Amino acid sequence: MYQSFYNLNRDPFEITPDPSFLFPTKRHNEALASLYYGVRQHKGFVVLTGEVGTGKTLLLRCLLQLLKKNNDVAYAYVFNGLLSPLEFLQYAAADFGIAASNKNKSELLFNLFHYLIERNRRDLTTVLVVDEAHLLSNGVLEEIRLLTNLETPQAKLLQILLVGQPELDHKLDSIELRQLKQRITVRSRLAPLDLEETGGYIERRLQLSGANSHAPEMFPAQTVAAVHRCSGGIPRLINTVCENALIAAYAKRMHCVTPDIVEEIAAEFRLGVVHRPSRESANPIDESEVRRAAKTMLEIYGQLVKSSRAPETVATNSPASGE
Repeated sequence: MYQSFYNLNRDPFEITPDPSFLFPTKRHNEALASLYYGVRQHKGFVVLTGEVGTGKTLLLRCLLQLLKKNNDVAYAYVFNGLLSPLEFLQYAAADFGIAASNKNKSELLFNLFHYLIERNRRDLTTVLVVDEAHLLSNGVLEEIRLLTNLETPQAKLLQILLVGQPELDHKLDSIELRQLKQRITVRSRLAPLDLEETGGYIERRLQLSGANSHAPEMFPAQTVAAVHRCSGGIPRLINTVCENALIAAYAKRMHCVTPDIVEEIAAEFRLGVVHRPSRESANPIDESEVRRAAKTMLEIYGQLVKSSRAPETVATNSPASGE
């Protein structure tokens, strides 16, 4: 819609994880290098974590592109963490091209082991990639641990890469999964972008979309600072804010996005609002009802006090009292 107005040849801030848009920060480069090293050197068990929107899936797709360039690598990609242990094994086996329909667990493991043995005999690498791994149950994580037992005296037959939100770290720290945690050989974590990285991120995306030297004019320094403040440096939120800010500026026929526009977009998307569970009743009680209930309780309390004193009065006035 705004491409011709800004002389762009594509939308610069699509939220789809396109590897061509990877912004190589130091942390992202280190994480990508670690993952690639872990897989190629047959380290066995590799973990990547990061907050929502920090670019985990984008980095993962870049890794898979690198692996595809090597004819000796085959991988299965599981992106659904809400599977039972048997469903997980069936899905992974099927993605490797192993017959999995109507197979029980023993049959799946037997076929998978022979598949891995054959590939290892030919000096080939096999990788199991699990995205959204923070959603995996402890039962599935235990099955993954058992898969790391598929090895020869010289090497691991299956390289396993788990990618997920920080909740995955918490799960792996649990006492129940301590055996799995001890097998992790490479671990990386993505963090939000700082202010300087946010500016570079925005400029790179604009340049890749055809803005060239005009990129800094479209998002000047003050606007970049507003984007960073409103997004917290989360790439996905940066995309959302910048995309809608460009649309708003286009509607006003402005070639420069101002901080005010960014603030308006952030307010519309309620980026500063985080709801926490409320302890209040879902259906608030009317104040008049509270007063009536309190009055009733006081009346009941008064009657109880009066009745408790009645026996004492009787006992005092009775001839049996000795007076």
